[in-house]
Amino acid sequence: MAHCVTLVQLSISCDHLIDKDIGSKSDPLCVLLQDVGGGNWAELGRTERVRNCSSPEFSKTLQLEYHFETVQKLRFGIYDIDNKTPELGDDDFLGGAECSLGQIVSSQIITLPLMLKPGKPAGKGTITVSAQEMKDSRIVTMEVEARNLDKKDFLGKSDPFLEFFRQGDGKWHLAYRSEVIKNNLNPTWKRFSVPLQHFCGGDPNTPIQVRCSDYDSDGSHDLIGTFYTSLAQLQAIPAEFECIHPEKQQKKKSYKNSGTVCVKICQVETQYSFLDYVMGGCQINFTVGIDFTGSNGDPSSPDSLHYLSPTGVNEYLTALWSVGSVIQDYDSDKLFPAFGFGAQVPPDWQVSHEFALNFNPNNPYCTGIQGIVDAYRQALPQVRLYGPTNFAPIINHVARLATQAAHQRTASQYFVLLLLTDGAVTDVEATREAVVRASHLPMSVIIVGVGGADFEAMEQLDADGGPLHTRSGEAAARDIVQFVPYRRFQNAPREALAQTVLAEVPSQLVSYFKAQGWAPFKPLPPPAKGPAQAPQA
Repeated sequence: MAHCVTLVQLSISCDHLIDKDIGSKSDPLCVLLQDVGGGNWAELGRTERVRNCSSPEFSKTLQLEYHFETVQKLRFGIYDIDNKTPELGDDDFLGGAECSLGQIVSSQIITLPLMLKPGKPAGKGTITVSAQEMKDSRIVTMEVEARNLDKKDFLGKSDPFLEFFRQGDGKWHLAYRSEVIKNNLNPTWKRFSVPLQHFCGGDPNTPIQVRCSDYDSDGSHDLIGTFYTSLAQLQAIPAEFECIHPEKQQKKKSYKNSGTVCVKICQVETQYSFLDYVMGGCQINFTVGIDFTGSNGDPSSPDSLHYLSPTGVNEYLTALWSVGSVIQDYDSDKLFPAFGFGAQVPPDWQVSHEFALNFNPNNPYCTGIQGIVDAYRQALPQVRLYGPTNFAPIINHVARLATQAAHQRTASQYFVLLLLTDGAVTDVEATREAVVRASHLPMSVIIVGVGGADFEAMEQLDADGGPLHTRSGEAAARDIVQFVPYRRFQNAPREALAQTVLAEVPSQLVSYFKAQGWAPFKPLPPPAKGPAQAPQA
């Protein structure tokens, strides 16, 4: 399973810091801490100290790994440094601020009031933090063919493949290996893409060695020929290179080459990341669907999955909190539609498979995750648990919203549906149809199985073993479903469930927008340059 881990660079500035020094301004420094659980904070880094400045812009950036699937709670502390000791206990505290890394990257830049302690502001002091992803997001896309390669096999022709190596640290590093084309002296290899950083270190003039070899199943591949080039030369389309076999060249005066390699396409393109889209203004719209079928058991009975413990929680709410607390940082209005399914609902007691938890079908939005929890607790005694377990109506409901968003033809909205259920889906074929249709839309579906039922049908919806197909044979455009049984995480830290169910969302979002050819909604501005300041220590 691929997790979204990216290196993020934070740039920090402050305004209106309080002055602790007599006769001059403070000498501020910023320290970055991360919550590691149990009330513990770990220091991740510090900026430099800026002398005599109440509104510093720190030149030293702070780097940390960004994980989409966890809430990374950060604390920024500003200190007035008046000595040379690294300990901060003997320095004046000018104020601090807390937020999650998700809030920073989704806003791209965030300004927070500095607090001396909870409820006590540090004067008018504020801290501004901006985030930038640290990577070269470009890729090289190439299409290559060869002509008149040497015949290397006794009974056949050759089975050629290509290898590209970049030079670095006095060594050649493998950057790409093509597929083998059997029995062909004039092969055309599949188009391929390689991250620019990996291909040439981002430098178009880095030496590149290309080796064309004849594949042998025992691994003793025979060299057909090699040549040396650079990305700059490869981009000079049409680019042709003679494959030279050094030993043959030395032995035969009449030797010309062992074939010609022709570069038909060599393009450098931007490969946008999940962070690019989020920082480019993409809103992630979060919708929740909760199972109210009879198999959950009478909510008033302690054996029921809907039974609220004396502390007011159950597996449904624990799963909702753990996933929702991560997602909510990526939705600016914090208004989440929440639905129930599989219950008889008042006033006519008809079975509904998409009733608003707040019983307001024209406005099913709840304010924040707490709003969904409140609506759930109020709805529970007002409905009759029934059945069957039909997912398709809620999936299709979100799909209609995603269809409207897709008509804008911009990477401005993506939809995540969280389904919390206690059992196997009843409308299997309708759900398959709904998921396959939704795979063409900007949306993902997360299913958390609550309780101890057999969830085999759910595992099939999570198409990790190959694309999902409808009964008529239509295949899903991409895998958009992630299923996880809650019980597997019952004794794990709460964030472990969120990490697992959300781990695939970044790649699902990127794969959709990439397939549409949509760049981030708003171009990312270059980092601003501030005015010159006093010399830094």
